[in-house]
Amino acid sequence: MEFAVIQTGGKQYKVQVGDTIKIEKLDGDHKKGDKITFDKVLMVDDGQDTTIGTPYIKGATVVATFEEAGKNKTIDVIKYKQKSRYFKKNGHRQPYYKVTISALK
Repeated sequence: MEFAVIQTGGKQYKVQVGDTIKIEKLDGDHKKGDKITFDKVLMVDDGQDTTIGTPYIKGATVVATFEEAGKNKTIDVIKYKQKSRYFKKNGHRQPYYKVTISALK
């Protein structure tokens, strides 16, 4: 079972071919079906050999297909101080990009 660990959007993801992952940040404008290449590959394991980068593996890429962009569920952010009539409530919806991993090179 071949997998890789990639870094994007300030986070690390363990991916395999066929996986669908939600990523927080991508540069540029993308449409459904666009190919996205991740070149910050930290580790590749092909079942027998494990290659670990320092910090990245030169020449290794992970190719993904863009699926959709959207927003996650609302998270309520509440600030409250007792006995002082202080109450603030805000909502936050984090944007995400859904991609499907198509190839590990």
